Amino acid sequence: MANPLPFPRALLAPQHWPAWFGIGWMALFARLPGAIARPLGRGFGNCLGWVLRGRRRVARRNLELCFPELDRDHREAILRRSLRSLGEGAYEFARAWWGSVASLPYTIEGLEHLERARAEGRGVLLLSGHFLTLEICGRLLCSHIELAGMYRRHGAPAFEWAVKRGRLRYACAMFAREELRAAVKHVKAGGCLWYAPDQDMRGKDTVFAPFFGVPASTITATFQLARLTRASVIPFFHQRDGRGGYVLRIGAALTEIAGEDEAAHTARVNALIEQMVRAAPDEYLWIHKRFKSRPAGEPALY
Repeated sequence: MANPLPFPRALLAPQHWPAWFGIGWMALFARLPGAIARPLGRGFGNCLGWVLRGRRRVARRNLELCFPELDRDHREAILRRSLRSLGEGAYEFARAWWGSVASLPYTIEGLEHLERARAEGRGVLLLSGHFLTLEICGRLLCSHIELAGMYRRHGAPAFEWAVKRGRLRYACAMFAREELRAAVKHVKAGGCLWYAPDQDMRGKDTVFAPFFGVPASTITATFQLARLTRASVIPFFHQRDGRGGYVLRIGAALTEIAGEDEAAHTARVNALIEQMVRAAPDEYLWIHKRFKSRPAGEPALY
């Protein structure tokens, strides 16, 4: 595993104290037994749904766009469960960063797909989506393989340091989105990199690809990284099992990447993530404005 991050003394300045206060509460939350923390988290999620009314409206609109075949009551039920799941996910993130996972039950399927890529001397792009279980299940997976991740830097320096240090307890490396060269080097050397391309990044390297039948601005980095590194692109799905544990599923590597263009490959990636979402809709991050960018001439959806 990577060496612990050195502590910058500048983070002791008073302007960082509110962030440290929040980090302290989250670290305490992470150490509570799941039987206590999970109900608290779900209650917290209910409160967030009323406090963050704008995000609740975003989630409702996303569900309307993605599940038009469901009636309003059915979608509202998913919305309520997803907000409770969001609060439970806050506990799971904190536990992954600063707590222990030794007692967590889980099952894992498909490790042979990772072992096959390793036997071929290839790196791996582990393809997933922004599910609320991503951090805790990523940590559980690190018990079986060395795994690095890509992430977006936090705006609060104290939180950025504390979270990255927590992640480096189990991940072998963490690369910020602007550290693409280092990530490519890691994969080319045979490393495994967790990557989730299912957010609207509004960058230049994007195409509009279907996601639940709606054109969604999607970064093409999965395609570009696979071509640059000759890595295997392997799906990784994870969800709660309803009994305080988790199910981790690793799929077969995507084939025929060399014969695709970036639009076709990106559409296939979105279809895979859509399949994951349909399997666990309550655990997906619906509060993100996934369809904020629109093709030229199309009206805004939010």
